[in-house]
Amino acid sequence: MKLKKFTVLFACLMLTAPVFAAQGDPISLETTLIDVPTAETLDRYQASFLTRAYDHGTVMESIDFGVFPRINLGVSVAVHELLGSSSSVRVLDPDFQAKWKIYDGSLYLPAIAVGYDGRRYGYGYDTKRNYTKTKDYLDDRKGGYVTLSREIVVPGLNATAGVNLSDFDFDDLYMFTGLFYHLAEQASLTAEWDNIRNIRDSRLNLGVRFYLHPSLALDGAVRRIGRGDESERVLQIRYVTNF
Repeated sequence: MKLKKFTVLFACLMLTAPVFAAQGDPISLETTLIDVPTAETLDRYQASFLTRAYDHGTVMESIDFGVFPRINLGVSVAVHELLGSSSSVRVLDPDFQAKWKIYDGSLYLPAIAVGYDGRRYGYGYDTKRNYTKTKDYLDDRKGGYVTLSREIVVPGLNATAGVNLSDFDFDDLYMFTGLFYHLAEQASLTAEWDNIRNIRDSRLNLGVRFYLHPSLALDGAVRRIGRGDESERVLQIRYVTNF
């Protein structure tokens, strides 16, 4: 019980970290879209704080560090039903993520990165996709992945595509793709098709990103579009700074 209380306190403290962090460099690299990873990485000695609020009052805090050139490491922790009036607040198991950019790209070839993303979403669903307070997840971890990114067609329009293996099981090979377009200095649009293996398992996500400050971005998105009760609204804020 003491460990759970400590974890909840830690998560709450991390939610305020972006507010009190020192001013960082401008957000010039989009390391993720909504759920889809790009081939970009944080610079060395750079840190990213991402706070995400989504389905059933869940709040997730993700922290990523540029520990070496082209290499990022991070950890995430989520608190289920933290928002709202529920009395069954639950701290979920922490997850970790890592990314290594192995190629910067060229005039004709995209940038390439390999990584691992252990974050899961939709806690408390059964095998029939009903919310029943189980310990299963609607969206399993992305697991190991390879992603390719580059600017295409017009300036400001960037495309990402890749494959991933959840839990490194080759029987569960998925694909993902996404587009990111800068409308102006203060806003951009995001569209992604994730978890592609068949239509039922895949997810269509759309979002908009607002740049509130050179180092601070606010995202609003809708996930699982067209899935009825499974669709959800997501709000997340990202802060990038140096350490």
